[in-house]
Amino acid sequence: MTGVLALLGREWKLAIAALFAAGFFFVLSQRDVARARADVSSQALKAEQAGRSADRERADRQRADQERGFAQQLAGATSTFADRLAAREPIIVHSRDTVREYAETAAGRVVCRGADRVRAIDALDAALAGEDTAAAPRGADAVLPDSAAPPAGR
Repeated sequence: MTGVLALLGREWKLAIAALFAAGFFFVLSQRDVARARADVSSQALKAEQAGRSADRERADRQRADQERGFAQQLAGATSTFADRLAAREPIIVHSRDTVREYAETAAGRVVCRGADRVRAIDALDAALAGEDTAAAPRGADAVLPDSAAPPAGR
């Protein structure tokens, strides 16, 4: 050990140069380590951003699927509601052409009845009510005159 100290005492310039070189290589190695750490963190950041992008795209697809499903559900519900409403409410027609055009459709053939069937239904109603169908007035004769006095205030 004393020999090393004696050598360093005589060649102190060489010792300083060796320390300087060791420090320089240490700084270079630390810079490489820092660069490697930065590369690792940038890769981790890129991976995280890619994961977030994938999550966002998945959420957008899921939202679009849900909106499409809701639109189909709404269309189906509207159609069902319209069908039930049409089955429940009678169709009121004010024009012979409209009746004729409707009767030509498949739905109209089922719903519209011929004149003979309508008269048969009227006769059945009258028979069930106990009325005489022959005595029932038709057309202009259906309006019976009222012999009572008109109401007050007219």
